[in-house]
Formats: sequence, C-alpha cells, structure tokens
Amino acid sequence: MNITELARILKIPTQELRDKLPQLGFDIGQKAIKVDDKIASRIINHWPILIKQLAAKEAAEKKATATETTMVTEKKAIKIPNFISVRDFSTLTGAPVNKILAELMKNSIFSSLNEKIDFETAAIIGSDLGFNVILAETNEADITAETDLMQEVLDRETDADLKPRPPIIVVMGHVDHGKTKLLDAIRQTNVVAGEAGGITQHIGAYQITHKNKIITFIDTPGHEAFTAMRNRGAKIADIAILVVAADDGVKPQTVEAYRIIEAAKLPFVVAINKIDKPEANSEMVKRELGEQLNIIPEDWGGKIVCLPISAKNNTGINELLDMLLLTAEMEQKNIKANPNATAGGTIIESHVDRGEGPVATVLIQNGQLKVGDPLIFNGLLYGKVRALKNYFGKNIALATPAMPVKIIGLKMAPAIGDIMQVGAGEKVKIRKINSQSRDTMKPSEEKKETADAKSINLLIKSDVLGSGEAIEGSLARIETPEIKIRIVNKGLGNITEGDVSRAQASNAKLIGFNVKVTPLAAKLARETKVKIKTYGIIYELINDLKAEVASLVELEMERVDSGRMKVLAIFRTEKGSQIVGGRIIDGKVEAKSLIEVKRDKEILAEGKLIKLQVAKQDVNVVETNQECGVSYEGKPVIKADDILQFYKMQKKKK
Repeated sequence: MNITELARILKIPTQELRDKLPQLGFDIGQKAIKVDDKIASRIINHWPILIKQLAAKEAAEKKATATETTMVTEKKAIKIPNFISVRDFSTLTGAPVNKILAELMKNSIFSSLNEKIDFETAAIIGSDLGFNVILAETNEADITAETDLMQEVLDRETDADLKPRPPIIVVMGHVDHGKTKLLDAIRQTNVVAGEAGGITQHIGAYQITHKNKIITFIDTPGHEAFTAMRNRGAKIADIAILVVAADDGVKPQTVEAYRIIEAAKLPFVVAINKIDKPEANSEMVKRELGEQLNIIPEDWGGKIVCLPISAKNNTGINELLDMLLLTAEMEQKNIKANPNATAGGTIIESHVDRGEGPVATVLIQNGQLKVGDPLIFNGLLYGKVRALKNYFGKNIALATPAMPVKIIGLKMAPAIGDIMQVGAGEKVKIRKINSQSRDTMKPSEEKKETADAKSINLLIKSDVLGSGEAIEGSLARIETPEIKIRIVNKGLGNITEGDVSRAQASNAKLIGFNVKVTPLAAKLARETKVKIKTYGIIYELINDLKAEVASLVELEMERVDSGRMKVLAIFRTEKGSQIVGGRIIDGKVEAKSLIEVKRDKEILAEGKLIKLQVAKQDVNVVETNQECGVSYEGKPVIKADDILQFYKMQKKKK
C-alpha cells in the first residue's frame, strides 16, 4: 500500500504519519513510499489505540520533566497485574462494567466481562476514567479483586453477629503424592477410581463429621496446570494440608504449593503419605522440608506438625482429623461468619449441564443461601436460585456458612473464583457472554502479536469451565516471545461441526478435554484437514503443546572458538588467499573452520580455512603445540607473528 494512501485512510498528513510510525513501533523509514499490506492492515485496525498509547507515552514524558504532579496525586492509584479481566478491572476501580466496555469500544476493542486486557490498555482506559493505573509486583498480582470483595463482605459484619462456622480445609501438594486418595480415605468414597491418571480433574468441595464437628474439604487438582485454581482454593480456606509422599520427598509442586500456602498466610499441617511403602523414609522427608522450605517439624524442635499417614491403608487419618480440629480451635477467632446475613461466597466449580443448564458450585462464606434468592456477580443479576443441592446431590432448602452447594437457576455460568452475593443488580446480557464463547479472542486482539512472532492457534472445548480456565492459564506460561499461543475460541461440551468450521476459518487446531468428537464433526475434520486431539489428563495436553512450541523455535547461530595459531611463515600470497605456516598456541584447529586475523589484539580480516596440513599431509585436526600449514581464503593481510583465531558457527535452540 502506498504510504500516501495509508495516510489518507487515517486522515493524517503523510509526513506526520512517517514521523509517528517509528514511535508506534513501525520503523518503515522516512523515505518509504510503500508499506507492507499486513503492516498497513495492523496499523489501520489498531490506529485508535496506538494513537492513545502514543499520547499517553508523550504525556508521561512531559510529566517526568515538568512540574505537573497535581494530576497524579488527585487520581486514585490502582495496582493491576500484566493482564486483568474486564470484570476484575471494574471491581478494582469501582467503575461500572458497562462504562469500561464503552471506553474499550471507543478504542476499537470489543471485549466481554471475562476477557483479559493487557496492562497498557488498562492504563489508558483507567486514565480516561480518572485512575492512575500502576503495574503490580508479582506477589500483588496474585491477589484477585474477588478476594478483596469477599473480605469487604466479611468486614462489614459486627463481632456480635459472628458465630463459629466449620473450618475449610484445602489439600495441596505434588501430583501423585496421594491428595485425592487422602480425601477418598477421609470421605470413604471411591473418587480415585473414576479419575484418569490419578489426577483430580475438577475442583469440588465436601463435608464430613468428625467427633460431632463438621469439617469442609476443598479438593484441588494436583498438577501445576491448576496453579490458578489452587491460588483461589488457598484464599478461601482456613487451614491447609501439605501432602508429601514418604517415598518421593519434596518435589517442585510441593514447593509451589507451599509458596501459595505461605502467601495466603494459612496455618497448615504436613501429611507424610505412603508410609506403607517399603521405600518410605519419613525422616528423609522431614530433612528435605527443613532444607528446601525451612519447615521444621514439631518433633525436631519446630512448630509444624508432620503426621505420618497411609491413605491407602487408612493409617493416621483420625489423628490428622484431630489435628485439623485442634488447629481450627486455635484459629477460632478467624473462623467465624454471620449465619443470619444474606449469603456471600466463592464459585469453586461452574459448567453447563445439558438437563439443568448453567450450574455452579459455591462455597458459602457468610450468611445463608435460600431457594428463590436473587444472585449477583459484580453487580450483574445472574438469575434466582431455583434449586439447591448438597454434595450428596440431594435437594436442600438453604445453605449455611462453610457449606458447598450446587446452584440451579442461573442465566449463565459464572467464572471460577467469582464472588456470589444476594441482592439486586443489573440484568446480565446473555448475548454478550455465553457459556460457549466466554473468553474468546476477538479479531482485533488476534492481531496484537508482533509481525515476526509465530503462533499456534487453538480452539479449546472442555467439559467444565474450570478445566478451560486451568488450560488457558497454563498455556500462557509456556509461550515464548517468538511463539505465541492464541486461543481463538473456547467453549464447553463436545466438539461439533461448528467448532471444526471455526477452527478451519482461524487455521486453528481443535483441542478437547474430557469431551467427545461427534461423528459429523470427525467427518468434517477429515474433509477439511482440521487437526483434532482430545485429552483426559491435563498435563499430557500441556506437554504436547510444550513440545510443539519447542519445535517451532528457530535455531540461532552460536560462535564456538576452537583454537589459536601464531603465524611463523608466509609461503604464498595471492589476490584472495594465502598459504601460511604456524604453531597452535592453545586449543585445537579443525578443518572447515572460520578464521579471524588478529594483530595487536585488533581484528584485521576474516576468512575461511580451506586446507589444513601437517608435514604436507591433509589432516582434520591439529592439537596444541603442533605446527601446521594453513590454506586461508580471504583478504591477504596475514604477516608473521599474527594470531589466527579459529572458530565455527553452530546452530542451537534459543
């Protein structure tokens, strides 16, 4: 496209466009006549937000050198992570969701409540709304807006209204260390048998009665793919159990789980599981806990209780439950709620059921939830409670604090970690967000990647919303600056013909998790050559995509120095070559090497090693202190006493 044509479309003088493009990351040159069509398309599509970003950048530079500090102090400072959903941004700023969506639309960004925007975009929108948006540090970024909202709900209660409630326990640790088997032993139900690969696939919550006291357990998945879910689990829990296998010790996900517990400031006990195994070594586990995590067991003079258990043989389970009740008693001042208030809680599971429609499991953290209560999320009315079911699947009339309960009657499925409240709110507009298209990437967002970045396009279908969110969170961690993973669409339920058509249009692969491919979809995929792959275990999916990312990373050339030779004699000099003799002073010289000619540490020329000889015999390698003859191709500047540096360029993964 001619640059004058591009300037006409953007309604800007041609020279002004030439001046602005380098500042916007498009360095096409001051004398450029034409612009690549793809780059021109990106400039046109993103022009409103690019101009906003440039204006914001110029304004920031002016503020740094001028005395205009009053505007900054007047604006409310908001800390956000690198990426934040529109919903969370609304909660943090207090600005209505509709107003934020309108501001985004003004800048040609069409988002839904649960779509994420990057920090730069949020900073611009926030500035327009009168906020000073600051990038949060990593540990601050982990604190979600929903957690703050739930804390506000609890803080509004008076001490007189607060009553003791059952403690909420989260079970965490490394994959295959027996977390689900432990919950299985506690509940005396066979959850493990129905789980592929021995890994929990969904978050759930259950209650038991021990010594006439109710305890609530949150069942969090064990693999790193569910870090985001575990974060949320830790924040709504009162006490944690860190499970470590006696035959395996401290592993990376053990460390990760402990960091989450530590950040949430949760009291915890360590369950050393699998003591029934012949290779079990509890003392080794305690030593590793101390060395790697600074967890000193109580019997070693520390403060952390470490209990040996065998979930398989039901050994030590009662002792563990006793310790949880004792810990709960010590934390009693923090384990309270108002049972008579209107309900507030956190969503721990969400999906669309074919018969029941959108359903969600909520952990009640305050008040009581009753059939008929209107439910709001972030100020939006999602419908009324049509029915409540407890963790046994039985209908109940009301749910009280610390009780997990399944809600039926929602207009749409909320997101995992959403805060539920009872009250009046604006009606949710289902046409903007639905269970099949939540969090999908819009065309304008798809074009944000840099022109030189490769991408893997994915369309993801999962059985429940939580799985989809966990997959998306994990994929964000394995992409690289060179390879971007773009989720062009995601939804719930089996893979259909429509999914295949969307994948074909987006040049995307279809990924299914715990879902089936309909026969018609499979047939269409074969005809259109759309790749479909289904998984039953999350970390297999992640590992496959890790391998694909690695395969797409281009090789880069790396210089490897091999040896140096001191030139002793010049035998022949021609226009573009020389034959010289010398002695290897360090390293070794290999045939087909590249050469740098150095004199007084200055590089005079570069060339190639054409032939390497010792005693007039061709050789492939000459070692240190050997003398040899070198046939050099390059600028003929070599003199006696010069140093020849030999090296090779090798390909390696970035």
